[in-house]
Amino acid sequence: MTVATVLPGPADFDAWRDAARGLLAAGVPPAEAEWCVPGEAAGLFAEAAHPSAPGPDAGVPRVPRAFVEAAATAIRHADRDRFGLLYRMLWRLTHGEPSLMEVATDPDTARLHAMAKAVRRDAHKMHAFLRFRMVPTEDGVRHVAWFEPEHHIEEAEAGFFVRRFAGLQWSIVTPKRSVHWDGGALRLGPGGSRRDVPPDDAVEPLWRAYYAAIFNPARLKPGAMRAEMPRRYWRNMPETAEIPRLIAEAPKRVAEMVARGGTAPNPRPQRRLHLAPAPCVGEGMDLLDTPDDPAAALAALRQELLGRNDLPDFAARATQPVFGEGPPGAPLLFVGEQPGDEEDIQGRPFVGPAGRLFDRALAEAGVPREAAYVTNAVKHFKFVPTGRRRLHQSPDAGDIAWYRPFLLREVGIVGPKLVVALGATALRALTGKPMPVMKTRGQVVAGLEGHPVFATVHPSYLLRLPDQAGQQREYARFVEDLRAAQARVH
Repeated sequence: MTVATVLPGPADFDAWRDAARGLLAAGVPPAEAEWCVPGEAAGLFAEAAHPSAPGPDAGVPRVPRAFVEAAATAIRHADRDRFGLLYRMLWRLTHGEPSLMEVATDPDTARLHAMAKAVRRDAHKMHAFLRFRMVPTEDGVRHVAWFEPEHHIEEAEAGFFVRRFAGLQWSIVTPKRSVHWDGGALRLGPGGSRRDVPPDDAVEPLWRAYYAAIFNPARLKPGAMRAEMPRRYWRNMPETAEIPRLIAEAPKRVAEMVARGGTAPNPRPQRRLHLAPAPCVGEGMDLLDTPDDPAAALAALRQELLGRNDLPDFAARATQPVFGEGPPGAPLLFVGEQPGDEEDIQGRPFVGPAGRLFDRALAEAGVPREAAYVTNAVKHFKFVPTGRRRLHQSPDAGDIAWYRPFLLREVGIVGPKLVVALGATALRALTGKPMPVMKTRGQVVAGLEGHPVFATVHPSYLLRLPDQAGQQREYARFVEDLRAAQARVH
């Protein structure tokens, strides 16, 4: 006889955790536990009952933090077997497999990570592609939006919109539930349909005119555009109504631009400021998503940087921007400071003296470079010209802040399990605050967008040590750091 546990909601992690503790205390194995939520029928032979809470002597099971974090996200997945998967993993973690989360090839572990990733991606799409329409009411204007999530993310993501639009009254309607904010309190309600949301409003023409005005036909890449913004979201976004026309007109407009020729440069250009670039599609576009075509998205990101006309001053003196290289989906992503002289000339990261030392350390640590993704926090070489040499100059806080959105989007597209910060600049770029590398070294800290960040030194630090004994000692320690990072993803 199986024990059926009825949870109050489809994504109630606290209720699942309490029930799972009761099942563990009662010694109920995963094969005899069945889970459901209101509206989902239990098995034919299941005994519909809530397990008793664990007694005071049962204790709280100790599991890795990584499992708790992944489970709290994966429970929002639409897969009906998600509760059973989480309980099965909890049972294994507490019955002789405490390192289960470190076994990336285990089917349950891989499935858990895949489900959590899908939920994060769905949340990102909601942040980026949801559009409000203004609806007059007796209490004033209410902003209403329609969205069709793939998973149970409405309640979890409501906080994002509260923070983003705290001063508005708004409602988000989805097929299964709705979320309402009146400026002071958040309320959940039943779902609705697309008919509950007006198809357009007075602001719609402004959206379309703005999008058409900023569209650059010379940089049209439909494949990269669809990778960042899949067509299934277009029908809810007013600006996308202009896309077919703009694509059709692009060849003619490009020919006209070529015929007109280039414009003369401003003889007195304005001083460039450190202004953080805005996301290319919408709020949150750069944070948690792994697009349908990551390679195309990375290429589009590079093209976007090439098209910026507000780069920091030093970028104009560099030969070219240097983006990362490596396979999308690489489990380890290494972030350095900035390109050096050789990197600037070749257009590839970590190919100079520090890069060659880095390659040797990776090989000794058992980390194939071709299986990792390597990039820099700052994408242009900052230097001071001294005769025939270009003397490296460290990027300042403004430089780091300007390039940070590109770095975070790059990390989000690659989707690593662990980001390794090589040095203080990378650590600051990923966490948003200055942190002492030597005190943080070997630890995992939280990045700005929730990515785990492992801190260690930059390989150039080893080259600057004055004595050979110190270099050998620190090199061996650096190799151990790389081994530790590798162990965390396998």
